[in-house]
Amino acid sequence: MPGSTISPTPAVTVPFDLKPLPPRTLAEVRDQVAQEIGIRIVNKAENVQDVKIGVMMTFSKRDDAGFLKQMSQAIQECCLQDYLFAVATTGPPIDSNANFVFLCSSAADYIQRAVLLTTSKFIGRVLEVRNELDNICFLSVKDIGFSSYDELALWDVVRKSVLPPIDPLIPPPGSRGIEKILSDVRAELQRLKPTEAYEELREPEVGAPTFLVDIRPLEQREYEGGIAGALVIDRNVLEWKFDPRSDSRLKIADRYDLRIIVFCRDGDSSSLAAHSLQQLGLLNATDIIGGYRAWREAGLPIDLPIRTTHSVLSLPEETLRD
Repeated sequence: MPGSTISPTPAVTVPFDLKPLPPRTLAEVRDQVAQEIGIRIVNKAENVQDVKIGVMMTFSKRDDAGFLKQMSQAIQECCLQDYLFAVATTGPPIDSNANFVFLCSSAADYIQRAVLLTTSKFIGRVLEVRNELDNICFLSVKDIGFSSYDELALWDVVRKSVLPPIDPLIPPPGSRGIEKILSDVRAELQRLKPTEAYEELREPEVGAPTFLVDIRPLEQREYEGGIAGALVIDRNVLEWKFDPRSDSRLKIADRYDLRIIVFCRDGDSSSLAAHSLQQLGLLNATDIIGGYRAWREAGLPIDLPIRTTHSVLSLPEETLRD
């Protein structure tokens, strides 16, 4: 209109939080991703003996080593207690001929144990181990992540690596000495004196096939003699020869009610062997108290070997122990 003026449009003030962010470099994006992954692995960590542990599988990318170091820095900043984490890169490697298993921890001891366990778990697949500062380690491992075994194996590594060391002179809980094992085994056997075994073998009629089994090594049999009619079975294959389920069983081992009387030199190994047969279902298995020596001392029939005289020093070591 004539004589009118147009007021200028007031400037619109854009709130600061709505302003577009300045463009970021690729390095900054990678740093943010590393930070987020580091925080995520800490938040999802398990606690074992007050130590945070975790395993993550991530796809391989360029400069894996640099990226993993950034992630380690994020873990170190946000984890307020002891920790051990394993990160494996999967898929075709880009900058190398193998993938990485990356270990980072708050303690050097955890790293050392984890490295030893990892090389054992992935035997034949670890190409290089590279320890670096700040308790981190890179292991070049072929074909990591191609099998579900790999992730489970890494979890086993981190769990066992943070367990506190035990006193090597204190028996672990639940373990038993050999004398205790032998005592427990014999409590489940109806052991026979040599004369009882001899009389049982001479019975004209028995309820089940009965066999006398010699498990002594060849050197002992050649030096001490044997018992005529006894089956000679190597201790290493005893269970396979008498297990009715085994493809390697003897023809006679086709039933579970067999009466098997085992003997060794002194009656110790035979108790363990007879108990092992019972575990297979051969519940009539037992052994001779005192073994072959007790049989011989009782004046029962034996076959003496024809041999030249040996001095004790010339005998194989195996003949000097059961």
